[in-house]
Amino acid sequence: MRFHGIALLTSAAILGACGGEKTPAADTSAATTATTPAAGTTPTADSAAMAASATATPAAGAAAAPAAGAAAAAPATGQTHEVKMIGDATGYKFDPANTTVKQGDAVKFIMVSGGPHNVAFQNVTDAAAKAQLDANMPGQHLGELSGPFVMQPNEAYVVSFAKVPAGKYDFICTPHAAMNMKGSITVQ
Repeated sequence: MRFHGIALLTSAAILGACGGEKTPAADTSAATTATTPAAGTTPTADSAAMAASATATPAAGAAAAPAAGAAAAAPATGQTHEVKMIGDATGYKFDPANTTVKQGDAVKFIMVSGGPHNVAFQNVTDAAAKAQLDANMPGQHLGELSGPFVMQPNEAYVVSFAKVPAGKYDFICTPHAAMNMKGSITVQ
């Protein structure tokens, strides 16, 4: 019993010495004044850096402008073509595996079975084509030219081919690449 009493007293002393008290979360005045120098003083490098980063950060909800050389997303203006993503006893495949679209069309990849599936474009060597296709692929989580996983039947992922230059664009399903789940889209 005596040991527990000493441990509690020691813990209380340590918490008191370390500032174990809580400050209200809504009190931000200390943080604000810490980055604003007092009148007649010279700001330190740290306070100047904090002030610069505060002004360089875009406001919440503001859209970031594309980086230099990056393309802006272009919405589809033409037809939407459907490609099914299938994994079953007959194998893993895109159906149809090869699709021809016009510039401005979209391709809707629909998960049918055997997921998760995704679409990841490969070997896009033209910088302008790569930038535009990448900008037209929303929700990328695995890196450039790689769409998110679709998990449930009838879940879909749409890629716009607006402003994408004419050419052949090969793609795979990343989780099933070893099972030869691949295809291509030819943009006219």
